[in-house]
Amino acid sequence: MTTSSDTSAPTTDALNFRSIDFRGRHLSLAELRAAVPRAQHQTMADAEQKVLDIIADVRSRGFAALGELAKKFDGVVQSHPRVPAEALTQALTDLDPKVRAALEESIKRARQFADQQRPANVDVQLGDGAVVSQNWIPVGRVGLYVPGGLAPLASSVIMNVVPAVAAGVESIALASPPQKDFGGLPHPTILAAAKLLGIDEVYAIGGAQAIVSFAYGIPGTDDELPLEPVDVVTGPGNIFVATAKRLVKGVVGIDSEAGTTEIAILADSTAQAPLVAADLISQAEHDPKAASVLVTDSAELADAVVLELSRQAAATKHSARVLEALSGPQSGVVLVDDLEQGIAVCNAYAAEHLEIMTANAPTVASRIRNAGAIFVGDFSPVSLGDYCAGSNHVLPTSGTAAFSSGLNVTTFLRAVQVINYDRAALAQVSGHIVSLSGAEDLPGHGDAVRIRFA
Repeated sequence: MTTSSDTSAPTTDALNFRSIDFRGRHLSLAELRAAVPRAQHQTMADAEQKVLDIIADVRSRGFAALGELAKKFDGVVQSHPRVPAEALTQALTDLDPKVRAALEESIKRARQFADQQRPANVDVQLGDGAVVSQNWIPVGRVGLYVPGGLAPLASSVIMNVVPAVAAGVESIALASPPQKDFGGLPHPTILAAAKLLGIDEVYAIGGAQAIVSFAYGIPGTDDELPLEPVDVVTGPGNIFVATAKRLVKGVVGIDSEAGTTEIAILADSTAQAPLVAADLISQAEHDPKAASVLVTDSAELADAVVLELSRQAAATKHSARVLEALSGPQSGVVLVDDLEQGIAVCNAYAAEHLEIMTANAPTVASRIRNAGAIFVGDFSPVSLGDYCAGSNHVLPTSGTAAFSSGLNVTTFLRAVQVINYDRAALAQVSGHIVSLSGAEDLPGHGDAVRIRFA
């Protein structure tokens, strides 16, 4: 292990998994948040200006801007980003039967979980003739984003579509980056998954420009179909996608700022180093900027995990990518005095994915307040949640799990309050309304009640 003061640049052929030692230190929440491993490669401000430029360009020039951005970022030439219906059908026809069976199983489990998430409507009778209700109503239209850069995340089609359908959304559009190797269309497996789920409005648009297109819509012409704006945008992506979602929030709703993936593992001396290392690598292979963090009170386990990381990373397919992610400032081991401090560190870090590999793992998991999803014990790896657990893998990153939730059915619902009072019920509280309106110097409020009894 290297120390946190090691400033050597990470390489693609050696592991530089740094160590941060919190032992013997009593740190406040603010100090913990500042000290845990975080990405430093790209500030949000840097990404923000680039995204603001894209927003302005797409809003002013529409499909012409999208075409230029597709050529610049994806190396493809497109006349219109809408994916033809026949391409969706062909992608499903050509899909490997084993992959189709896996997608179908994932869909089945995700539907079972999503179907149980919808909250019940509530009617509360506050007196004779006085009823206040809360009704859950789906949004009218959603835009779903599916990454397709280093990894074509067909599973993210399921994670986005299934809860939207369970919520009752009637209009669903999906976007994924155009691929030069596939004629400027999104990856065929992504198209096949969309067709399998009955989604026929699919666009070959990537990155921040996809989020902007959904948020503001793009007018059509005599020769081009419009892209209608949506009410909610969901889906994971890189820092530019996450930044775009933050910048359009308020124009549309968003699920969360689901950026580059991250995993934290809270482990003690009972954990098995090969399993810990394999799970850290499983997320590191997503992206060179992915975060993999181990929190442990066992220096022996930490040393064993570093050895396993070196061995397993060298043997994995995307070795260079994995080693770069593990060697970045966003990754490393955090040494703590005991499990109590480890729980405090995990709550401060607020990981997208948090694995608990300790004795009495379910009890420890129950004490975690901040995490996108919690994976309990040796047989609940993040890979399970990525594909077939039934849970959703579109989760908040970069510490935002402290205040936001993973994608779920309620993301696509609005709680609408309905007030239904009759004359007698209003009369019962009319005096209070008049008194409060006077106290706030808003006499018109009181007059609006008085006139009904004049």
